[in-house]
Amino acid sequence: MLTREHMRATIERYYAGCNAADTAEMTACFTPDAVHYFPPGTRSAPWIGAATIAAKWLWCVQNLGSRWTLDRVLCQPETDEAVVEWTHWRTQDGSYLRGDEWYVFDRASGLIAEIRAYFAAPWDAEIKKSEIPGFDYAGRGYPMVAPE
Repeated sequence: MLTREHMRATIERYYAGCNAADTAEMTACFTPDAVHYFPPGTRSAPWIGAATIAAKWLWCVQNLGSRWTLDRVLCQPETDEAVVEWTHWRTQDGSYLRGDEWYVFDRASGLIAEIRAYFAAPWDAEIKKSEIPGFDYAGRGYPMVAPE
């Protein structure tokens, strides 16, 4: 059975791989046929396959200056599922997007088999701070600047 500790460590490893632009590290967190789903309007979604997921995030780092913070993590090993809140920082234009992801783990391998992403607000390139209006992110301890 999966443990909370294993699930959290795998998600943290995935985010560290994203921030390091390390495709091998990202790929190692997924089953080969993993799927990453996104809200409507996301280009080329869904992303199918561990290598594709890693390559797409590498593109974001290289072309948008993407960085991520993992803001909250809840793991439920009894159902092989986890949910996280994150912030996707686009350092080249100073914008960011907040959202959630639902993870499904493969019990046999302990790897991520599926991610379903949800954005806090509809994506609008004109909005620099895409988050839920009126929610006190700073007051609740959420990151307010991109990681180095």
